[in-house]
Amino acid sequence: MPHPARDFEGLIAKGSPEAGLLAQIDFSRLPSHIAIIMDGNGRWARTRNLPRVAGHRAGITAVRDVVETSARLGFPVLTLYAFSIENWNRPRAEVTTLMGLLREYLRRELETLQENNIAFRVIGRIEELSPAVRRELRAAEEATRRNTGLLFNIALSYGGRAEIVDACNRILQDRRRQGAGDRAVDEEEFARHLYTAGQPDPDLLIRTSGELRISNFLLWQIAYAEIWVTDTLWPDFRRRELLQAIVDYQKRDRRYGRVAGAGTLAAAGRESLRSSGKVIV
Repeated sequence: MPHPARDFEGLIAKGSPEAGLLAQIDFSRLPSHIAIIMDGNGRWARTRNLPRVAGHRAGITAVRDVVETSARLGFPVLTLYAFSIENWNRPRAEVTTLMGLLREYLRRELETLQENNIAFRVIGRIEELSPAVRRELRAAEEATRRNTGLLFNIALSYGGRAEIVDACNRILQDRRRQGAGDRAVDEEEFARHLYTAGQPDPDLLIRTSGELRISNFLLWQIAYAEIWVTDTLWPDFRRRELLQAIVDYQKRDRRYGRVAGAGTLAAAGRESLRSSGKVIV
């Protein structure tokens, strides 16, 4: 079977730092879901004496590079945090510009999404967006709905707490509609009512610009995510940084609360009990 790295031929030069990172990746242990907090557009612009909008526009190039790289790497889900509920408090002109850039991205990149078999999806309180923006988003979702490669989520008018509240309200609505009783809610039922229902939880959360906070992003879903922070500002984030994050992720020992080697020790203990004739519950 051809090595997955073949998909980077022509994109990554032989002998380059990116090629060295790609060679370190174990394609059998890729994250099933990577979530990224895209931060630093404003600082990028400020250090260049440019208006903030210049940073947002430059960030589109990073989005393009990361989405295409993710599709070629072959992991199932990528979620980018593009616009939070709190971002509505920014100056009106900046918000308008951000929404315009979003529409521009969709128009320019839809063909690339199709070529790379990428399904596009929006998560968040979409009803708070303008009708024109919603139409563009829904059109992109519908156009890519049958694609079977990378699922590319973009979080817009999104907040982790808001998502949890919305999930609770959906459960209540469903139960009223079904005439269901007041049985306890378990984690599986709750997860089915999240924006990301049916998707794997993020294995890896990336934050750019060096900030050490999660900013109300996927609060339920990142319970066991590995976190990787880079000082790189989002407009400068490229394939190299994404590959670095994956290489670092694969070096970590993900125990999910267990002690290292606990599975082996437990199995040995059970075998000892069996050999002694004791009952195992």
